[in-house]
Amino acid sequence: MTDPNKPAEPPAPASAEPAMAAGAAATNPAATLPKARVARRKRGSISLVWVIPAVAVIIGIWLVVRTLTSSGPTIEIQFKTAEGLEAGKTRIKFKNVDIGTVKTITLASEKKGVLVTAQMTRQATDLLVDDTRFWIVRPRIAGGQISGIGTLLSGSYIGLDIGKSTDSQRAFVGLDKPPAVTTDEPGREFVLHAADIGSLDIGSPIYFRRFQVGEVTAIDLDPDGRGVTARVFIHAPNEKYVTLNTRFWQASGVDVTFDGAGIKLSTQSLVSVLVGGIAFQNPPNDDAGAAAKSDTAFTLFDDERAAMKRSEAQVEKYIAYFTDSVRGLSPGAQVDFRGYIVGEVRTIEMEFDRNTKQFRFPVEFVLFRDVLPARLNKPDKDGRVVDQDALFMRSIERGLRAQLRAGNLLTGQKYLALDFFKNAAPVKLAAARDKNGARIVPTMPGSFDELQETLANIAKKIEKIPFDEIGTELRGTLKQMQTTLKGADKLIARLDTELGQLSPELAATLAEVKKTMHAAEQTLSSDAPVQQDLRGTLNEVNRAAASLRALTDYLQRHPDSLLRGKSAEAPLAPAPAKTESAK
Repeated sequence: MTDPNKPAEPPAPASAEPAMAAGAAATNPAATLPKARVARRKRGSISLVWVIPAVAVIIGIWLVVRTLTSSGPTIEIQFKTAEGLEAGKTRIKFKNVDIGTVKTITLASEKKGVLVTAQMTRQATDLLVDDTRFWIVRPRIAGGQISGIGTLLSGSYIGLDIGKSTDSQRAFVGLDKPPAVTTDEPGREFVLHAADIGSLDIGSPIYFRRFQVGEVTAIDLDPDGRGVTARVFIHAPNEKYVTLNTRFWQASGVDVTFDGAGIKLSTQSLVSVLVGGIAFQNPPNDDAGAAAKSDTAFTLFDDERAAMKRSEAQVEKYIAYFTDSVRGLSPGAQVDFRGYIVGEVRTIEMEFDRNTKQFRFPVEFVLFRDVLPARLNKPDKDGRVVDQDALFMRSIERGLRAQLRAGNLLTGQKYLALDFFKNAAPVKLAAARDKNGARIVPTMPGSFDELQETLANIAKKIEKIPFDEIGTELRGTLKQMQTTLKGADKLIARLDTELGQLSPELAATLAEVKKTMHAAEQTLSSDAPVQQDLRGTLNEVNRAAASLRALTDYLQRHPDSLLRGKSAEAPLAPAPAKTESAK
């Protein structure tokens, strides 16, 4: 620092400075070089070389953040087999939208299946609840339907059906088969109980008036092993037709019924013939009732006839005791009143009547309240209602009887007929009802049984004719006639000798008499045609009696032979025994 009080020195002369420099350069050569100056750059500038790595780092960070924000949870699904699955390629879809990808496929514990690890998207997080279902979508044929055809080109994928639970889940057990109905399908599910599964399968169709309205969703064996339980789903809006009085029955295959009305064949559709099915409907004579709620349990009947059978509250019980054959009569047979069906047979039993010392067959049948009794309950014009018990007893006095009749000779089926018979013998019932409360109806022998009884009586009468004794007496008479004729022949010979001298006319007459006697002797001889024809006639009568007796027995055992002819396995009559003459 300079002192401001010190006077300034005068400047050196201008010519003196270069001179001094020149002198210094002469004495020192380095003194002639210029001095270096240090120039410092500004610190704010960046090189372009670092731009590319910086951009790559930014993109990587953005991708990581995007992946973290878009990816969902990792789940595990256990399947029995990994057929059609491929790690890193197989997709998980919901409503045909990709919501996940299979990452790894490994064997499950104890080698009982495969464990599939999948990465789900964030939007699938809410779908992963406790009752969510997974299955492998591949081409399948089940319940008469073909599904998964599109996977032939695109490959298999894992399907998902969201559950209704609110509890989240990350480990699942996959289904062996795809569910028949998804959770979001509108409709109702019902429970059916049956004795056996029949020909049903998951996916079998459900029919209402021959329209397919649903399918079978599950079939399980009951815990006690005495039956099966099937779950069926009816699509909206057809679920409203299922009421508390609805009847379900198996419509599998072809239903062939043999009864008194003939042969009946019915089926729902060609699909039900091949893979089975279930049909339902309300009984035509009952009220429909209220609509059934979901999971309502019903009984699955074997056929439509059993399903539509009237309940005990809709029928009135009757009973008839038969002593003739009940062959061809079966439970469910029709009860007919002059061609009009008024009921059906319920049970057929056998018991021993201690009073008559013979077996009898109690046939219990019912009359439909909505048919015959309903007409009796109608009040007359005066408002009076008929007393059914009094009317029933008056009908018995007028000849009301129960009779078994042949409904179909081809099948041998019988039905029970109620009718008034003018020649019915009067009966006196000990009680109008039996111990179970069923009204007792007297019986009348069937027309076919009367025919059999008539033929049997004819055969018995023919059997009582002593054909052997008649033949023996006839042979003795013929022998006596032969002896007489021989004596007459000898007498004529003597007369011919003694009267040889008589007139030619008398000789010719005696010759004619001799020829006549000889012809009679030949006719009555044992080997004569008349004798053989007589013996043959007697044999034919015997065979006719045996054939008539065999015919009666055969018709009783095979009434259908009147139309179909004699069965080859059951001969009509035994071969006739050979007579002594035939031998």
